[in-house]
Amino acid sequence: MNGSGFKTIVDKQEAHIVTLRVLLGASIILILLLWYGWKSAPGMIDVHVPPNLTDGAVMPIHTIPEPNVYTFANHIFQQMHRWPEDGSKDYQQNIYSLQYFLTPRYQDALSNDYQRKYSRGELKGTQRYGQAVAGHVYEEDRVERIGDGAWIVYLDYEITELVGGMRTKQVEIRYPVRVVRYDIDREKNRWGLALDGYPAGLSPRRLDDIRAEELAMRH
Repeated sequence: MNGSGFKTIVDKQEAHIVTLRVLLGASIILILLLWYGWKSAPGMIDVHVPPNLTDGAVMPIHTIPEPNVYTFANHIFQQMHRWPEDGSKDYQQNIYSLQYFLTPRYQDALSNDYQRKYSRGELKGTQRYGQAVAGHVYEEDRVERIGDGAWIVYLDYEITELVGGMRTKQVEIRYPVRVVRYDIDREKNRWGLALDGYPAGLSPRRLDDIRAEELAMRH
């Protein structure tokens, strides 16, 4: 083999080595990018599944369907209004045990309400039960989106109170409850939602009054 032929072989080998080095460098960069993407990916993704999947459902990640918001509000609100033994103890205990499902503002409002009722003697020996009015289940107009991550849920409840086993109150009330996104502790609150009290300008009303107004408007 003459000198020029040997040089050609060496040049080809060196070119091949350079190519391999480029491919190796590219592979390392790709591996680093994949590693960074894996490390940056969230450990958990919220998927709120709507209750009715008859026709399928397509929605962005983290979107919370209105039926789920209603179910959450109904579930937590009912627990808050359940005093099985003594309102002077049960009401305060409910505020504490449900704290991860209540915004600080609503917790303060409930605590103030408790103190006011307690000082008036309205809680001692009082049992309370709240449940949705029969037939008043979720409908589209019961959940109103008022912004990004905020809703008003209209809950129609029958509130029953007893003192010494004697019924002292039984009334149907519509509660406009504000619900907000509240993603602070996934171990304590997997819903990622919280009750935030009553919206400005709205307050609980008796269903009898609402029905009377609706009837008057028809005539």
